[in-house]
Amino acid sequence: MENNSNSMKVITGILAVLFIATAVYTFSLYSSKKETERALTAEKELVIEELESLKSDYEKAMLASEEMSKELMDARSEIASYIDSVRSMKATIATISRYKRQIYQLKQEREVLMARVDSLTQVNASLASLNSEQSAALQKMAQLNDSIVQINLVLEQENRIASQLKLSSIALSGVKEKRNGTLKNVKRARATDQLEVCFTVTENEIAKASDRNFYIEVLDPQGDVVGSGDKYMNEITNRSVAISKVTNFYYENSQLDVCDFVESKTGEFEKGTYMVNVYDSELELIGSSKYLLK
Repeated sequence: MENNSNSMKVITGILAVLFIATAVYTFSLYSSKKETERALTAEKELVIEELESLKSDYEKAMLASEEMSKELMDARSEIASYIDSVRSMKATIATISRYKRQIYQLKQEREVLMARVDSLTQVNASLASLNSEQSAALQKMAQLNDSIVQINLVLEQENRIASQLKLSSIALSGVKEKRNGTLKNVKRARATDQLEVCFTVTENEIAKASDRNFYIEVLDPQGDVVGSGDKYMNEITNRSVAISKVTNFYYENSQLDVCDFVESKTGEFEKGTYMVNVYDSELELIGSSKYLLK
């Protein structure tokens, strides 16, 4: 009886030890599983973090390169799809390993795309620099052309002024025709048949040899125009003058004496001071003189 009791105690002890060992082993397995799940979850978050970093790189690159925006957008969309897949997947050693391999491949693709982006950026920078240099050169050329135009205008003006004919003398006098057809200078208004205007054109080697028209304006003592009174206008300067007579002569660069006559519309001349003005072909006043008829 006593032997049976001792045997039961031994069996009970063994069972207790086995139970404790089983409990310890089960707890150990449970702890190991939880630790593994935490590690896999951490690995999963690292995978998502790396994918988010890749996505951010593509988004920055899209702002820097319009030429590759479609390729970069497609790559970013692919990364976003992977992120969604990883978030919804169950973290296991197999899935984590698969996505890590995928991340490695995606990084390789990123290096290729980023190298192309950098190359295009450098090309665009070079083109921008070239365009800037060309713009600066064109601006300098435009400024130079403006300067040349201004210089040409100045030279043209100086040449025009230099080629203008000038008078060294101008005289107005009353004349009367004698019976033999010759003319006699007179000082009395009653004896005057017409007024004679004589002037000397100076030598000018720059002026072009050609037919010239000078415009004679004679004013009576009241300031009225003697002669035709036709008006002539320079359309460039808008200057207009009422003319007594247009005199024509051929100029050959050397000094030239020119005389012409102005008649009164009434055939008579009153007493007083008469004034003569001579204008060139551009209606620029080049000489004046006075004469008193008694």
